[in-house]
Amino acid sequence: MGDAEAISLDLLDRKTVRTRARNTTIAAVLVAAAFGGVVGLFAGVEGFAIAAAIVGIPLLLLALTESRKTLTLRDGQVIARALGTRVVSVREADRLELFITDLRGARTVNLLVAGPPKGRAISVSLAMYAGTGGRELGIYALRKLADTLASNADTRALVLSQLIVEQLRSEARGDAAPQRPLYVLASAAPPGRMAQRLNSDAVSRFVAELGR
Repeated sequence: MGDAEAISLDLLDRKTVRTRARNTTIAAVLVAAAFGGVVGLFAGVEGFAIAAAIVGIPLLLLALTESRKTLTLRDGQVIARALGTRVVSVREADRLELFITDLRGARTVNLLVAGPPKGRAISVSLAMYAGTGGRELGIYALRKLADTLASNADTRALVLSQLIVEQLRSEARGDAAPQRPLYVLASAAPPGRMAQRLNSDAVSRFVAELGR
């Protein structure tokens, strides 16, 4: 029987998400106005409006999407809701990758899950670190995610499940953030890149060392 319980996989609370969306909206307006102003010097008011819309509308849509986005784990599926709904079965996923994003001094460890039922991809943020501290998904959410990954026969899924288990063990021991596996992975990624995928073999070796 499937587990119909819905478990939130949102790393950030709604207040923080709304604040980020508001900041993105302000930035979108400023960038669009600046770009439109440059074009407007040569193409007039119509050129200003067109250029501002071309630059501003995608950024505003991004802000709206992020402000409404929620992630849920339910019955072995990750469900992403924003302007629409995307669903990926973790138990049947055929693409499982870790990647690190580095933005404004904060590094985020993300799990990319892709596959059935419609070949979609969803990114789940597992932890975000800045300096020697940060924010991590809750213990219960991580435990359920690890259990669901373990039900996927793909070796990569089993490695990622074990990584999350080791993260939970580290937290249970009372380890500080810099001693936890996800922090170590985040800090080991080369700087200067907004987003970078972690090599699956390297992650496997890292997890194997954790278990010794």
